[in-house]
Amino acid sequence: MYRKPNVSVKQLSQAAPTTWSNISLVATDMDGTLTKAGKFSSSLLQALEDLTKSGINVLIVTGRSAGWVSGISSLMPVVGAIAENGGLFYPSESEQPIALTAIPDFKLHRQQLALAFAQLKLQFPQIQESADNLFRLTDWTFDVADLNLDELQTLAHLCQQMGWGFTYSTVQCHIKPQSQDKAVGLLKVLREYLPEYSSEQVVTVGDSPNDESLFDQSYFPVSVGVANVLKYIHQLQHQPAYVTSQAEAEGFCELASYILQAIAN
Repeated sequence: MYRKPNVSVKQLSQAAPTTWSNISLVATDMDGTLTKAGKFSSSLLQALEDLTKSGINVLIVTGRSAGWVSGISSLMPVVGAIAENGGLFYPSESEQPIALTAIPDFKLHRQQLALAFAQLKLQFPQIQESADNLFRLTDWTFDVADLNLDELQTLAHLCQQMGWGFTYSTVQCHIKPQSQDKAVGLLKVLREYLPEYSSEQVVTVGDSPNDESLFDQSYFPVSVGVANVLKYIHQLQHQPAYVTSQAEAEGFCELASYILQAIAN
């Protein structure tokens, strides 16, 4: 179990049962939130099935690439997946992505991202393009590796100077359009493709800095961080409303059990 730092985040067990009774959609990160040590567990897949059977839909909101997410969205019991930190939406019934970020020319966009990455390498020659970067459309990724907080902040500042946004997770660093983030993408999907859900009916779930926008309570009143988010909690301007006692997929299963119990009662 992770020790809770002195911040305003409440333990999941402190939430009133009525917090979950209005939830109809779980919008969740994947790596470090649905995975345990990088893999899906049988208990996680069972939790997703149980939520779906109880009328609670799940939408994945990940930083993973377009190529990777296109398969996941159709194979898992979810209503769809948002890829590349808000860049693309894959409805579960379609393998064709819907662009959430306005990019007139994807080929030119990728060339510009490559130039930005080359500029970063001048100051950080050790950074390496991520293996999945070839399968991306809206952002450019490199491995977070052993970069420390000061180096990550410098990278963010350099990207900002070049007119790009920057975020990172436990796995990768992302060079991206400045306006592109998970909350912006999710809000657009809710508005245009899943209008049956209001923000008050959504619980957002995550574990790392690229999930920060999902924790903004002005967008999503109910948000949850799995316990491993506490590693980054003092770096986050927006913190989750609640945090689980368990880390990674076990934390997600913990949340699922609270939601399912609220429905049963």
